[in-house]
Amino acid sequence: MIYGTAKDWLSAERKRVLLFGMSGLGKTHVSTMLRAGGGWYHYSIDYRIGTRYMGEHIVDNFKRQAMQVPFLRDLLMTDSIYIGSNISFHNLAPLSTYLGKPGDPKKGGLAFADYMARQEQHRQAEVAALLDTAHFIERARGIYGYANFICDSGGSICEVVDPWDSADPVLTALSQAVLLVWIEGTEAHSAELVRRFDAAPKPMYYQPEFLNAAWAEYRSDTGCPEAEVDPDAFVRWTYARALAHRQPRYRAMADYWGVTVSAEEIADLDSAEGFDRLVAVALDRK
Repeated sequence: MIYGTAKDWLSAERKRVLLFGMSGLGKTHVSTMLRAGGGWYHYSIDYRIGTRYMGEHIVDNFKRQAMQVPFLRDLLMTDSIYIGSNISFHNLAPLSTYLGKPGDPKKGGLAFADYMARQEQHRQAEVAALLDTAHFIERARGIYGYANFICDSGGSICEVVDPWDSADPVLTALSQAVLLVWIEGTEAHSAELVRRFDAAPKPMYYQPEFLNAAWAEYRSDTGCPEAEVDPDAFVRWTYARALAHRQPRYRAMADYWGVTVSAEEIADLDSAEGFDRLVAVALDRK
C-alpha cells in the first residue's frame, strides 16, 4: 500500500484513494463531498466508461432506435438532428440502458448472445478505465493543480480483477497509484439494496462464468425458452445472488490490497477532515 501507517497518510502532501464496494453505500456521495470542498479531484470510473470507452456504442444504440421511427429516421439521414448521450456522474442511465437485459424482445430484452457481447465490451472498458487512474492523477495535478485524488469505482470492479492473485495486473497498477478502501456493508444494507433493485431493476456487469450459470439455472427453474424470459424478472432473480458472489471478492481485495471502513462510518462523514481521520483509523486497524 502506498500509505503504510496512519501517520504516513496524515502527513502525505498528496492523498490518493480509490473507494470500492457495493453500489449505493456512499462512494459517489463521499467523492462529491470531497470535490465540493475544493481540494480533491473526483475521477468516476463509470463516467469514464460511458464517455471515453463506450460512448460510441451508447450513441449508436440511440441511433438504431431512432432509425425505427420514420419521422426521426428522415431527420437523422439528412443530418437535421443530433443524437448524443447526456451521461453524468449522477446519471449513468445511458450506460445502463446500453448494457440492457436478456430475454423477451417484446419486453425490451436482448438476445443472450448480444447481451453477453455488450457485457464483454463493458469488461474491457472497465479494465481500461481503471488502468487510466494513474494518468488522471497526473492530469489532475498537472493541469488543475489538485494534490488530492479520489477514484470512485463501479460496483463491478471485483468482477474484472482476481484479488487472490498477487500479480493481478489491474490491482497491481492501482495499488501503486492509490490506497484501496472498501466500504463494507452489512446484511441489512444488502437487504435494502435488494429492495431498491426490486423496485427499479437496472442492468449491471457480471463475470461471464457467473452470468452463464445464472442464465442456465433461471431458465431451468422457470422452463422459459430464451425469447420468453422476462428481462426484469431475470435481473431481479440474479441481483441478490450477485451481491453474495461479490462479497468475498470485495473482502479479499481489502485483505490483500487495501483497508476497510464501514458503511456506517462513511454515512457519518460530513467533511474532508473527517474523511482523513477515517482513513487513518482504517490504516491503524490494518
